[in-house]
Amino acid sequence: MGNHPVQDLKAARIKGGVHTSERHDSAHKHVSGAAIYIDDIAEPAGTLHAGLGFSTVAHGVIKSMDLSEVRRAPGVVTVLTAQDVPGVNDISPSGMNDDPILADGKVEFHGQPIFCVIAETRHQARRAARLARVEYEELPGVIDIWDLDAESHKQVFTPLTLKRGDAPEAIAKAPRRVKGRMRLGGQDHFYLEGQISLAVPGEDDEVTVYCSTQGPSETQHMIAQALGVASHAVTVEIRRMGGGFGGKETQANQTAVLAAIAAKKLGRPVKLRLDRDEDMMATGKRHDFAIDYDIGFDDEGRILGVDYTFALRAGFSADLSGPVGDRALFHCDNTYFFPHVVAKSALLKTNTVSNTAFRGFGGPQGMVGAERVIEEVAFAVGKDPLEIRKLNFYDPMGSEGERNVTPYHQKVEDCIIQQIVAELEEKADYAGRRREIAAFNANSRYIKRGLALTPVKFGISFTKTESNQAGALVHVYADGSVHMNHGGTEMGQGLHLKVAQVVAEEFQIDLDRVRITATTTGKVPNTSPTAASSGADLNGMAAQNAARQIKKRLIDFAADKFGVPHEQVVFLPNRVRVGNQEIPFNEIVRLAYMSRVQLSAAGFYKTPKIHWDRSAGKGHAFYYFAYGAACSEVSVDTLTGEYVLERTDILHDVGRSLNPAIDLGQIEGGFIQGAGWLTTEELVWDDKGRLRTHGPSTYKIPLASDRPKIFNVALTDWSQAYEPTIHRSKAVGEPPLPLGISVLHALSDAVASVCDHKVCPRLDAPATPERVLMTIERLKAEAGR
Repeated sequence: MGNHPVQDLKAARIKGGVHTSERHDSAHKHVSGAAIYIDDIAEPAGTLHAGLGFSTVAHGVIKSMDLSEVRRAPGVVTVLTAQDVPGVNDISPSGMNDDPILADGKVEFHGQPIFCVIAETRHQARRAARLARVEYEELPGVIDIWDLDAESHKQVFTPLTLKRGDAPEAIAKAPRRVKGRMRLGGQDHFYLEGQISLAVPGEDDEVTVYCSTQGPSETQHMIAQALGVASHAVTVEIRRMGGGFGGKETQANQTAVLAAIAAKKLGRPVKLRLDRDEDMMATGKRHDFAIDYDIGFDDEGRILGVDYTFALRAGFSADLSGPVGDRALFHCDNTYFFPHVVAKSALLKTNTVSNTAFRGFGGPQGMVGAERVIEEVAFAVGKDPLEIRKLNFYDPMGSEGERNVTPYHQKVEDCIIQQIVAELEEKADYAGRRREIAAFNANSRYIKRGLALTPVKFGISFTKTESNQAGALVHVYADGSVHMNHGGTEMGQGLHLKVAQVVAEEFQIDLDRVRITATTTGKVPNTSPTAASSGADLNGMAAQNAARQIKKRLIDFAADKFGVPHEQVVFLPNRVRVGNQEIPFNEIVRLAYMSRVQLSAAGFYKTPKIHWDRSAGKGHAFYYFAYGAACSEVSVDTLTGEYVLERTDILHDVGRSLNPAIDLGQIEGGFIQGAGWLTTEELVWDDKGRLRTHGPSTYKIPLASDRPKIFNVALTDWSQAYEPTIHRSKAVGEPPLPLGISVLHALSDAVASVCDHKVCPRLDAPATPERVLMTIERLKAEAGR
């Protein structure tokens, strides 16, 4: 997609080791249609299909529910309600017991599942679900958060406060002060493959569920809890997802649980697949926010104190809103040192679908708040926002570190943002283009251009400490082929390929000798969800640990059999040097098997150093930080608000990349997704709580034509992880998404030109053409034009 060369970071000794650009293992299958997703699995004989019945009010008590016509409909086998759940009717990931599988007596959002129809065909199940007669006693509902009092409104989870120094005093004493509020919209995951599960009953209490899930172990535990059985009775398997982005971290559990309950009740396989409208209506999204800020700063633009409140629309239940709000606060500084800061979250309960994880998990929302603060200060002191950004950066890596403590009291020890921004500023010719744009705007009456360069600092780790662990299973077969399995899931991001490269590197064998297999709870237990950008970090380390156990056994065996010191057993490309002879890898493996050497190992890894005390708001929350910067230029038609993304230059830090080609693709895709969130993707609920943007006809994700006309993406070729990560690489899943913030600020820059950059535009997101136009008209009115 981007205009860039793909270069290996080192010459490969084997075909497909780490630091080489290998093609995604399923790429050819994705484009040819040969990749097997859940709906492509050959249905077992007798498979039934499920369809959901949804609430038609946003908040109410169910007075009566007549399902007689549903049960009599053609093909219907049975109908499940809350009373048919044999175990616990709850799938709350937060343990709040507030997220029922099927609503029981009360509904809390429009589109909440209240019953499940099981029929011979999917069409019959969905058609029958429409025949229900449900009578409600409607109750008052809360839909939007914009006018809510964050302090008094009901919250779904205990809020968090981060505090360092005395922000109120610093702000009060500052030479300059600005207050404001920003509206920041949500985002639908819009994965290509919707929520889907296929449950196959087994003997006794056993069930196998093929589920499009990012968290197989959590899905396993939820199914077991709903069925009232032990986890060992449930196996969850997933080879690949057609996209996840966080939408299948917790939201996949409902379809899996319902399919499993029906399968065990009827003794037949059951598949449940939501269509796009149902999926968008009934599943959670990225949280939208109302961000309040109060800033104190000096005449140069140095920020002295910040007071934030990040209020988010949680929806009807807790889900993951607590930790999402936490991570927003963790990133409310982005790359900037605030001498005095207080930041509070407010997790507001509404009668809308319960919002959930989305790529970045609150971090991008926090960064948008930080960049709005920078923009306010820049306009107040009359300087280029980039100048204010650089003035307030954290201390660089290797400095004395007087300005390197975050609002949660962790030291930033690996800060390289200065070097990244300086390099990108030069490569993108920021200063020259800034002059050209000023000249263009002075001579263009209706079309205005804007430019912005924004940085990224993204913390890597789960703040839930126990999630920072992973397991892997590696088998070496007697013919020298290798079977690899780990707890991470593949959703298109190339995780399986990267972990296979790690295993190939350890054994010094070509990549095609390593078999990638489906993730299953039957092989690796108690895994963390593939989230928080930690998939390669955790699972790569676990697989490396397993491979090294086997490798050590092979070294011990060879040293003993051939009578040489251990240090004279060296793994070379596809062979092993033992003393003064070289033996093919598959031959050394065969000999080891003949001598009864164990050729299988379970690996494990847990992230060191991290700790977090939520009650105190202090800790070493992240193992390290990933950095990046993007420079974007836009053209805006001030008569219509329509705009074009002219050019984007990106420089991003992934440490020593495990696979540069995969990482470049992740950066490009992350940027586009971030830009879509902040520009075109608008979620709209009406006053009845109905989602009006529930399909591609009403919800606009970026198209190929929306990409920048000029798109330059590069990896830093000089950085490596500060901590001993897997081969000194860095996470690349979530950090690129906030690069899209550069587009929002480029639009803001273009909009500000209509009043000669005298007034901060305060452009809210998503910055749709309508919102851009309304902001232009407001600025013109304020300027008297």
